[in-house]
Amino acid sequence: MNISSQQVLKNVAINLSNNDEAEVQHLTENWQQVKTQVVQACEQTLRAPSSVTLLAVSKTKSAEMVATLARQGQHDFGENYLQEAIEKIQLLREQVGCKHIVWHYIGSIQRNKTRDIAENFDWVQTLERDIIAKRLNDQRPAELLPLNILIQINIDNEDSKSGCLPEQLPELLKTIKNYERLQLRGLMIIPAKANTDAFKRTKQLFDDIKRTHPELSQWDTLSMGMSDDMTDAIASGTTMVRVGTAIFGARA
Repeated sequence: MNISSQQVLKNVAINLSNNDEAEVQHLTENWQQVKTQVVQACEQTLRAPSSVTLLAVSKTKSAEMVATLARQGQHDFGENYLQEAIEKIQLLREQVGCKHIVWHYIGSIQRNKTRDIAENFDWVQTLERDIIAKRLNDQRPAELLPLNILIQINIDNEDSKSGCLPEQLPELLKTIKNYERLQLRGLMIIPAKANTDAFKRTKQLFDDIKRTHPELSQWDTLSMGMSDDMTDAIASGTTMVRVGTAIFGARA
C-alpha cells in the first residue's frame, strides 16, 4: 500500500469513533426500514425471513458507514470498485465489531484485478468467463477458505450488461466446478428494467441446475433484486437482495 493510502486509512480510523450522532441514527433507521421491508415481503409469500440475505451495497460509501452498520449486526457488504474496497477491508478487519464482515465483489472483473480479489474477498458475484475463474482459483491463498462464486447471467441478452448467456452456462459450470479453490454457490442477475419475468426465468434456471447437478453440494444462492425491485425478487424466490441506495442514500 502506498503512503497516500496509508494516510487515508489512518484518517478513517480516527473518524470511526467520531461519527455524527444524527448521521448514525439516519443510516441505522434506513437499514432497519429495509430489513423490515425484506421481512414483510417474505411474509407475503410465506417465506421465512431468514431465507433472504441482505447485502448492503457500500460502493462509494465511507468505511465509517460500513462500520456503523456492521456494529448494528449487518454482515454482508458488496463493493464494485476494487481499490476503494481493499482500503476499507484492510482497515475494518482490525476494527472492533467489524471482524465478522463478509465481503462480496460485485463489480466487473478484469484480468489484472483477479489477484487482489482472490486475496481479499469472501464472495465474487460477477463471474462470467472461465479465464477469470482459473485466475481466481490459482491466486486464492491456500490459508483461506475457497472463494464463493456466483455466475452472472445476462438474462435479457442486453448489450449493455455483463454476464454469460443462459445457453453458455452448462459449459462454464463444467469447468468451474473442478476448481478446488472456488466454491460454486449460484447465480446473479441484473435484469432489464421493469422486467420482473426475468426473476422467474432465473429462478427456473437456478432450480434446473440444482436438480441436474447434485454434485454442486452448496448450490444455494440466487442474488437478484435491488432497492427498487427487491419485493418482486423475493416473491420470485431470490435468496439475496443487493441494496445500496435505500440504505446509504444516493451516491455523492
